[in-house]
Amino acid sequence: MSIQVICPGCHTRFKVSDKFAGKSGACPKCKGKIDVPSADQEVKIHAPEAFSGGAARGASGKLTLKPISRTEVKVTPVAIAAIVGSALVLGVVTWMAGEILREQIAFRAIGLLLISPLIAIAGYTFLRDDELEAHQGKSLYLRAALCGIGYTVLWAIFGYVSETTLTGEIWEWIVVAPPFLVTGGLCALACFDLDFGSGFFHYCFYLVLTMALRWAAGMPWIWELSS
Repeated sequence: MSIQVICPGCHTRFKVSDKFAGKSGACPKCKGKIDVPSADQEVKIHAPEAFSGGAARGASGKLTLKPISRTEVKVTPVAIAAIVGSALVLGVVTWMAGEILREQIAFRAIGLLLISPLIAIAGYTFLRDDELEAHQGKSLYLRAALCGIGYTVLWAIFGYVSETTLTGEIWEWIVVAPPFLVTGGLCALACFDLDFGSGFFHYCFYLVLTMALRWAAGMPWIWELSS
């Protein structure tokens, strides 16, 4: 067998016979002194099998470290079917309760507070970053509730602005729409750790569904509120 040796002077790497283990000699290149390590001082490189499965193994072959498992939650056909089915049921219920929703603003506010977290979860399911650990359980529900409240507040502010400021001119939307879209995107970013682009589409997804529900309830489109 041979021993790997590196000269401390010229940094030349070469091999020497194991019979020189623990002895000193001159470097064949720079003639500097080299101390040959003994067998127990030689650095051992473990075989890749020692780390198979993502965990390190000790001298006995037993696992010394456990790999960190990552729970991957992907969109499945069942989840898609559940979201679509829920949206259809919600649309039918909204259509049946249309008269009450049109006449009672309190019922509209309660309805938004109830459905906004559900829409937020549905949007997060599609738009979340696959490279990050998915929010689940209580964490997901709390974040969805906060996001739903934020989106509902934005609807309330828009309703006030449309009644007190907007006159129906098209140019007004160039001024009014961007602040709401940016704020909604930032709300999704803060609640679900999305990047701003995904947060923006998350809020747009929410707007499309809630406007569709407004239509199902027989209410005017948002661009007709001030006309």
